[in-house]
Amino acid sequence: MRLNLHAVAVAVLLVLGAAAPLAAQNGRSGRTVAASRVEVAPVLDGVLDEAVWNAAEVIDAFVQQEPDEGAPASERTEARILYDGENLYIGVRAFDSEPDGVIATEMRRDSDRILDEDNFQIILDTFRDYRSAYMFVTTPLGAKLEQQVFEEGEGSGRRGFGVATNINKDWDGVWHVSASRTDDGWTAEIAIPMVTLRFPDQERQEWGINFMRNIRRKNEQAFWAGIPKPYTLTRVSLAGNLTGLESLNRGMDLRVKPFVSGGATRVSDAGLVENDGQREIGFDIKYGVSAGLNLDLTWNTDFAQAEVDDEQVNLTRFALFYPEKRDFFLENSGQFNVGTNSAVQRVADLFFSRRIGLSETGDPIPILGGARLTGKVGRHNIAVMDIQTDGLPGDVAQGLVGRDGENFFVARYSRDIMERSKVGALIINKHVGNGDYVNRTLAADMTLAPHPSFLVNSFIAKTSTTGVDDGDLAGYVRLGWLDEDWNVYGEYADLQENFNPEVGFLPRRGIRISKAHLERNPRPGRFGVRVFDPMVNITYTTDQNNRLVTRRIHNMLGTRLENGAYINIWYNDYLEVLDDPFHVRPDVVVAPGTHRFGEWRFSFTSDPSRRLYGTVYYSPQTFFDGNRTDYNARAGLRLTSRLAAEGAVTRNDVRLPGGDFSADIASFRVDYAISPTMTLRALTQYNSLTDQWSTAARLNYIYRPGSDIYIVYDELRRDYEDHLPGGVSEFNPFRERQLIVKVTYLFSR
Repeated sequence: MRLNLHAVAVAVLLVLGAAAPLAAQNGRSGRTVAASRVEVAPVLDGVLDEAVWNAAEVIDAFVQQEPDEGAPASERTEARILYDGENLYIGVRAFDSEPDGVIATEMRRDSDRILDEDNFQIILDTFRDYRSAYMFVTTPLGAKLEQQVFEEGEGSGRRGFGVATNINKDWDGVWHVSASRTDDGWTAEIAIPMVTLRFPDQERQEWGINFMRNIRRKNEQAFWAGIPKPYTLTRVSLAGNLTGLESLNRGMDLRVKPFVSGGATRVSDAGLVENDGQREIGFDIKYGVSAGLNLDLTWNTDFAQAEVDDEQVNLTRFALFYPEKRDFFLENSGQFNVGTNSAVQRVADLFFSRRIGLSETGDPIPILGGARLTGKVGRHNIAVMDIQTDGLPGDVAQGLVGRDGENFFVARYSRDIMERSKVGALIINKHVGNGDYVNRTLAADMTLAPHPSFLVNSFIAKTSTTGVDDGDLAGYVRLGWLDEDWNVYGEYADLQENFNPEVGFLPRRGIRISKAHLERNPRPGRFGVRVFDPMVNITYTTDQNNRLVTRRIHNMLGTRLENGAYINIWYNDYLEVLDDPFHVRPDVVVAPGTHRFGEWRFSFTSDPSRRLYGTVYYSPQTFFDGNRTDYNARAGLRLTSRLAAEGAVTRNDVRLPGGDFSADIASFRVDYAISPTMTLRALTQYNSLTDQWSTAARLNYIYRPGSDIYIVYDELRRDYEDHLPGGVSEFNPFRERQLIVKVTYLFSR
């Protein structure tokens, strides 16, 4: 069976023909600022009253992106940059003509709500590669959010919808901030240790840098180096230049973080109680092989502190995507990415770290240890990882099937070419036990940017699986144009029947997907509307014989208001061809055949900066041979700068000839920030399909930078029906409770 990749070949030829004028088409902001070296560091108290700040150049020429692109910022902002070799210091003075109008109610670290309030954002392209960067965000309350950016955040969606594979918001870098409210606005002092960053091994450094201030009551975003409306601060190719950095000191660049954890588990099943104690020790080591390369070692890896997954209802035939939340796999995760450039309706991610150390049901599998080397040398991007998991013994008496240990080797190399383009390759090797079963993925990929608004992504891949000889190729190409007015792209993917990246995320194979997207973004400037988002997205999916098996025509009109609220209406026209019966539920079956149905959705999201905010949607639809109605309501309340709560309910009412059922998901989350370094989060969820209640509570105390104490409590409650001889049934309760205490300590030299 041949792989039909004509579209890939055509795209490559077109882009290579246009590559010559690349340098002329990718512009620069022209902004430059020099950092001032000091011998005495400023005191981080949130008040810029030390004389040392007078040595720094004042950065104050901020321009709007929203609402009036290119106009001077409506409120004055000043930033200053100092360094002493070991730390980079940034001082911020955010003036405000209405200081009481500054919106700041969120103190929790890494909260998404930080981005919906007054904040100041910094991005550092330390390698000046116009692709990758470190991003830091703070607020008038000194709240902190940091993330790594790869490929300028491509794949996050125009408005940030979906889970972006190229923005790692779960990265936890060590940095310090202190902020205070003033009579004329607010101020902040920030210190970023050089050891937190990676940069070239050079005596003199030149980095990319940009700043953004969010003035929330005006829904105004102002940048130092201007960014056009389609993009965000992650567009580091448009950042300014930071010069003056010399003789930076990373020390030994060695960080050792041992941990000790202990706890107990109690399981009660149909009246039988089993107690089990747990004790673990292990460590993580981080060593700077060079200024640009980082080696991570882990032994007896433990993820007791990782947050639980949000419950989802799956009414499709394909797997749902759950994001990675484990610390070891998060840092520099974007360097391993090869896949389709989409945060929604994922087609293929060739590497998906949740395949390591987690079962198909999300239960942890012990990781004995591993190593990871990631970073950059010149224009070369390097990412190598090797992980070994432990085997699990079987128990015939309890009906438990044993499993062999697994080894995962992942190597990713790419080279930056021209301005914002790159070519690369990926190798993944998984072998089970003594190696009798092996699964491999080999891929070559390319990203080409012949114009600031035009981007091409593509890959060609092959898998090798024990017992499979052919039909194991895949290819993908995407051509997209994104500017202030238009978002247009086309995609083509060919995934053969036996293409099997077991260490990736592949919801569906044996198909060919063609997609076209057209979106226009007019700005009426009246009726309280900031921008309309009308779009049409057409997806055709065929089998390998070009027989249509799925069609989706997505019609949408989104309306973003001046205050940040969002109104959305869409209609999806579906066609699904079932060759086999589809079990929507174990007792509800849809017959094979061709099915046509449509989905309406009406949704409203309130101004997210309010103390009380929320989202609701109502979705009536036909569904295969019946009907379905979806309801969702989510509301959050920020009671104080320390306490917030959020509740959500989702209901799916399904009426089919094979049977009727309802699926309900409910959740309630409470966040309490005792201080910026001590937070408590509790999440309770209910899933009606499994009749299961779960509660997870996590207390995190950062008692010194990089060192944590975690207290984690998890509880699972479920009632199930037990069938006894003679046709008698009875309901039995299942209860599982777990309490874990984990302590880490960072030794840094």
